[in-house]
Amino acid sequence: MAQRAGNAPIFVVHQHAARRLHYDVRLEAGGVLKSWAVPKGPSADPGVKRLAVRTEDHPVEYAEFEGVIPAGEYGGGEVIVWDTGTYRNLTERRGEPVPVADAVARGHVAVWLDGQKLGGGYAFTRLPARPQDRGSGDSWLMVKMRDDAVPQLASSHAIETGASVRTGRTLADVAADPTAKGWRSKRTNDTSRGAASNGTASGTRGGGTVALR
Repeated sequence: MAQRAGNAPIFVVHQHAARRLHYDVRLEAGGVLKSWAVPKGPSADPGVKRLAVRTEDHPVEYAEFEGVIPAGEYGGGEVIVWDTGTYRNLTERRGEPVPVADAVARGHVAVWLDGQKLGGGYAFTRLPARPQDRGSGDSWLMVKMRDDAVPQLASSHAIETGASVRTGRTLADVAADPTAKGWRSKRTNDTSRGAASNGTASGTRGGGTVALR
């Protein structure tokens, strides 16, 4: 399990070479990992809005996974732990704190990340559904909040590195390792069903569909 600060919940960002390279951002909440697939990865610039597609919840033990999901499985491809750490919930409604699981259901979450690469406040906001988005997943935006962590993130360049914070390996290293750990999803790769039911993550904001599975 990722290291905790007391009872603080964990977050993890997996770099994932599935059908397309993307980043899976996950927050521990309600006994699971609430997850978003972010095609371009988290940004350190508050002026940049990243598409983040809500995907299915994952078991908390998946936070430590680094290895290969077999071809043909849901999300097949190499995975590394690009960043991990703990987080604090910043979400409020009318001055009262909102639990993260409830905040996700309501469509807006704000958290403070204490990771090895990422730090400071990040907000996730669900976008209004559009008729042309039907079946393409639950589209959100992930945005870096303006705070004291911005200058440090900009100067460290840590966010630009592609290596695992757990092992130092890259996706290429994992792909070349015949002993790489495997993970078998309990979900199927049934493409005859919609994205929400088969776990396929895709987004249509910003022009064109992005399949992330």
